[in-house]
Amino acid sequence: MAALKPFRSALVGVAFATALINVLALTGSLFMMEVYDRVLPSRSLPTLVGLLAIAGVLFAFQGLLDLLRGRMLARIGAGVDEIHASRLIRSVLRLPLAPGGDQVGEQPLRDLDQVRSFLSGAGPAALFDLPWIPFYLAICFAFHPMIGGTALAGALVLVAVTALTEWRVRGPGRQAAAEADHRDRIVRDGCRAAEAVAALGMADAVADRWATANGRTRAAQQRTADVVSGFGALARAVRVALQALVLAVGAALAIRGEVTGGAIIASSILTARALAPVDTAIAHWRGFAAARAGWRRLGLALRAKGPDRAPMALPPPCRSITAEAVTAGPPGADRLTVMDATFRLEAGQVAAVLGPSGSGKSSLLRALVGVWPAAAGTVRLDGAALDQWAPAARGRHVGYLPQDVALMAGTVAENIARFDPDADPDAVVKAAAAAGAHDLIVRLPDGYDTRLGDGGSGLSAGQRQRIGLARALYRDPFLVVLDEPNANLDPAGEQALAAAIAGVKARAGIVLVAAHRPEVLATVDLVLVMGAGRIQAFGPRDQVLGLARPLAGVPAEARGTAAKPAEAAAGGAADRSAPAGGIGPATTETGLFYLRMARDG
Repeated sequence: MAALKPFRSALVGVAFATALINVLALTGSLFMMEVYDRVLPSRSLPTLVGLLAIAGVLFAFQGLLDLLRGRMLARIGAGVDEIHASRLIRSVLRLPLAPGGDQVGEQPLRDLDQVRSFLSGAGPAALFDLPWIPFYLAICFAFHPMIGGTALAGALVLVAVTALTEWRVRGPGRQAAAEADHRDRIVRDGCRAAEAVAALGMADAVADRWATANGRTRAAQQRTADVVSGFGALARAVRVALQALVLAVGAALAIRGEVTGGAIIASSILTARALAPVDTAIAHWRGFAAARAGWRRLGLALRAKGPDRAPMALPPPCRSITAEAVTAGPPGADRLTVMDATFRLEAGQVAAVLGPSGSGKSSLLRALVGVWPAAAGTVRLDGAALDQWAPAARGRHVGYLPQDVALMAGTVAENIARFDPDADPDAVVKAAAAAGAHDLIVRLPDGYDTRLGDGGSGLSAGQRQRIGLARALYRDPFLVVLDEPNANLDPAGEQALAAAIAGVKARAGIVLVAAHRPEVLATVDLVLVMGAGRIQAFGPRDQVLGLARPLAGVPAEARGTAAKPAEAAAGGAADRSAPAGGIGPATTETGLFYLRMARDG
């Protein structure tokens, strides 16, 4: 229970309040003893009134302490949530990229909610009361009590209190549910966009956004817990006070000779008090079991996550990206989809990643931006391995557009700015302009303030891709990685993409782009050919594709029919000399195959 160590003093306070509550719970029995020992023999109504006043004050203190104990437990639950929530939300954002993450989902956050709800309920109070059961039973056995009485008036009052509790909780309960749904929607969006969140260093921004929503949820749930604990304490105090009132009425009647009574009534009070924690514990046993299971899972999740570390800040990368025998695969899977990938790109270079479906193109790009950790080998930016960068710091220098663009609920500007709360509007507009999306955005109903639904709903696939490209270009990242960026683009979008790639190259950035359509190939300097998870060829575009003349010189409408001229010029085979620092070129037939594949999609 290391997580409760920060609340040790609060727990001691709860235990002390529990002791006072249980001692004050003897008030009813002592009152009855005094009634029968003093009031009845002396037949003194003033004595009865005085004892009743004293008992009333003691019952009031008992109810106040019970209320304070409930609120202290609710604050402890909120404190546990506050300590662990930030760590857990970052873990949940990484779960889809971790082994078994798809099966875990949002379970840690639900477990935290369960633990907080249990600590805010009546279950823990019952657990604190349980050790006092022998104390009451020992006194009961001294009296040998067998009978207890219930007053109809008391039952009606308790029913009224229950109804009042339901009425008062309904409003805060609805608000808490709405806030929780908004908070969980942020989590779902973050998990759906896990690749972009990891590659772009958005975890802190999304976590802060979630923390704000979680704070509102926690406050609403705390208000609900306050109402429930307050009326619960009132119900318990009323139940005990009414038992004393029934005894007082009975004593008054006995003075008049209308009824008789005995010590058995006092012992019945103690019996009811002794069994109350048991009844409460049984009523909340399901919540206790769920909280216990959730607490175990939370402990495992927090231990597995490991301590947070803050690597030393590194200078912004500006020279190169290097893959050194990189081997990677889907987290938790038994197969590897990229093996021994080795290459280097310098500032100002643009490389196309080609290959048939399943060749490992997307897997390589995920490994390069840190979405998938390398099982072997190293990816370096300016010589520094990716894990030497804090995710948020690395993300500032990386632009990533996955095949699933994965926009999130929020405004267009927030999505482009990666939900940076301190985003510069000029930087947002600059990124949109670089992606050729500014005119598109200003035509939306509210321009940059247009709100998007889950997954960017409300936009076409092409619009989502253009805005995703603007997000990748936000704040001029050094490394821009684009996975099928033109899959849904029209000719105007293709031109905007080519201009965006040229803009990154002009400012000495690096671009890697995986694409099948030939228009992108006209903008690249280098080509990296993937096959069966390995790099089959890497070098200058025209040399790797085995073309005698630059692709940029072939009209777009003629690129798919360039086989014979290229073969004739190349003498039927490509120059097989490997480019400096690269892997040998493909044959002319291989290059033309990729061109035809790009043309046919």
